[in-house]
Order: sequence, then structure tokens, then C-alpha cells
Amino acid sequence: MADARTAPQEILLPVRPGFIALTLIAALFLNLLPWAGYWLWVRPDFVALVVLYWCIEEPRKIGFAAAWLLGLFMDVADGTLFGQHALAYAILAYAGIVLHRRVRMFSGTPQVLHVIPLLLLNDLIVLGIRALAGADFPGFQYFIGSFVAGALWPPLGVLLRLPQRPKPDPYHA
Repeated sequence: MADARTAPQEILLPVRPGFIALTLIAALFLNLLPWAGYWLWVRPDFVALVVLYWCIEEPRKIGFAAAWLLGLFMDVADGTLFGQHALAYAILAYAGIVLHRRVRMFSGTPQVLHVIPLLLLNDLIVLGIRALAGADFPGFQYFIGSFVAGALWPPLGVLLRLPQRPKPDPYHA
């Protein structure tokens, strides 16, 4: 089994806080797109996915406060019960920060197998709060988005690491 300990390590540049903010804003916009029909069921929670990614990759730069504020914004934007996404994202951020060393130890599929349960937990928290408020169970298709988000984890990691990769030195070709 290949893991991050046996794979060659890539030295990355520090991530800029502005880039983190830009990715979180992009995730908010993706969540706010007018998804409808079948696409609504397979749509991942992009904010949860990006918050989890940054909590695992940069736990000192993003944490509970950012997750909580993003959750409040999602609650207002969706017109849902105030605080449900905020609580879910804060717990997701906590889990990401606590497990960041474990998840980063792996690469590829084992990372996905750690991320999907965390995203399912996020969905369960939101669903539980909705149920306490009297909403009906939407069906098991509600959880499809977590599996789609898990499938997006590897390409998301590649995409978000691109600005951190050092530019090749033209003098040492």
C-alpha cells in the first residue's frame, strides 16, 4: 500500500491567505448556483468540501471561525434554519483539524475513504437539525452529494495545490 510516507514529497510554497479566501468564495458561488432536478441530488456541498480541504491542509490558517461564518452565510443564502450549516461546518472543521495528520498521511483513495464519512457527518448534522425543526426525511438520495464530493477530493487537491507549486527554474533545465 503506497502512502504519503513512501511517496516522494513535493516541496510546496506557502499558500496565500487571499487564495484560500478566493477558493472559499468560489465554493459559495458554486453552492448558490440554481441547481435543479437530478443535478440537485448529485450536487456536492462545495463549501463543506473546500472548508474540509483547507482544515486538513492548512489547519493553522482556517478553522472554526471561518467555517462558522461560511455556514451562517449559507443559512441566509439558502433561507434555511439559521445556524444549521454553521454548526455542521464548525463540527466538520473540528474533525478536519483533529484528523489532518492522519488524512495527510495517505494519498489518493485512502484519503477519499477518510473524507466521505466526514462529509456524511456534515449531511447528517444538517438533516438532524432539519428533522428537529419538523422537516420530513428527504430520502437516501440526499446523501449522494457526499459521495460525489468524495470523488472530487483528488482533483480538488491537485487544483488547489497548483498555485503552491514552485515555478520551474529556467536556468536549471
